Amino acid sequence: MIYFLLYLFLEIFVSVEISAAIGPFWTFIEVILSAVAGLLLLTNFRYTFFENMRAMMAGEITPESFQNQNIAALLGAILLIIPGFLTDIIGLLLQFGIFSSFVARRFFGRNRPVKRGGIEDEFNEGECDVIDVEILDHTDNRK
Repeated sequence: MIYFLLYLFLEIFVSVEISAAIGPFWTFIEVILSAVAGLLLLTNFRYTFFENMRAMMAGEITPESFQNQNIAALLGAILLIIPGFLTDIIGLLLQFGIFSSFVARRFFGRNRPVKRGGIEDEFNEGECDVIDVEILDHTDNRK
């Protein structure tokens, strides 16, 4: 709840300051243009998705990076559609790789186990899903 109130305060503060500086006409134009840009990005998201898929299949990016880039692009497009200067600024920044990877690491990367030498921490702690089985061959060799 406190984060929402902080966001609301910042959104109103930034919007009022920028609107006062550029005037009501340009504020209206900015809201319309950012909504159109967000809708264009959202409708063309499939191309971004397939380009990221190609990069992942070619080994250029990891599956985690693939997921983070797609989430950031989608969230950025949605934020551009929502009226407000702060949401537009964040939405634009999410369209760029450096900022989106920072946000993804900050918010999405907390609960993932860290790999060390190809072995996950879960395996080291004994919380593994592998069942050790020994198969014995009991064949009758009588003739």
